[in-house]
Amino acid sequence: MAGHNKWSKVKRLKTVTDTCKGKVFSRLSRDITLASKAGSGDPEVNARLRALLRKASEANMPAESIARAIKKGTGELPGVVFEEITYKGYGPGGVAFVVKCTTDNKARATQDVRSAFTKFGGSLAQSSAVSSQFLHAGQFFIAKRATDEDKLIELALKAGIDDIISIDQGHEVRCNIHAFDKVFNTLENAGIKVDNAEIAYIPTSTVPIDFSTAETLGKLHETLDASDDVQAVFSNEETSWQNRPTVC
Repeated sequence: MAGHNKWSKVKRLKTVTDTCKGKVFSRLSRDITLASKAGSGDPEVNARLRALLRKASEANMPAESIARAIKKGTGELPGVVFEEITYKGYGPGGVAFVVKCTTDNKARATQDVRSAFTKFGGSLAQSSAVSSQFLHAGQFFIAKRATDEDKLIELALKAGIDDIISIDQGHEVRCNIHAFDKVFNTLENAGIKVDNAEIAYIPTSTVPIDFSTAETLGKLHETLDASDDVQAVFSNEETSWQNRPTVC
């Protein structure tokens, strides 16, 4: 359940899509629309969109749904206007949270997130109070079989990679958010398959918690995840207990 280790979440992608495809497709659709709006509807020149299309393909998202989401982003089709909002707060045990939402109703999203924190003994916080506990960066997960650390180090200067962390499961690559497209393109051009790529909030420190607090935190995560407006949740708890179940 360690908030800083998302590798297990990446590896559970297929389980998630098998059990709650509707929720996954909805979130991917919103992300694809926003990526197309912010950049381009052409994945060849929009690395963020290309990364999302890979996720959509792995989740078996219908091609027509993907095309519709892109056209909404480029303005070729009318659609609901979404905005991205980031909420920051503290959960039980002093665990820091960053909650990314994509919504067409800011008041509803704010109420849902605030209610979830309040229900489980947490609260929303001033942005600066939480921001210092996270690194806002591009984050890439690469399987061991895809490349080795030496190859990544060779690419680091060329690509704009800031940090490479190698663990048993594979390699985690980090970069400045403005270097995301360049890093993604460099990795692909080098023939390195990326398992997951996103702009993430990565904890710079973690908060150890006991089993009782872990249970309450798990319920808070599940409640946030259940909101249609919530796209991603980042937190900095650290525990040796088993990872919480994946929910929609």
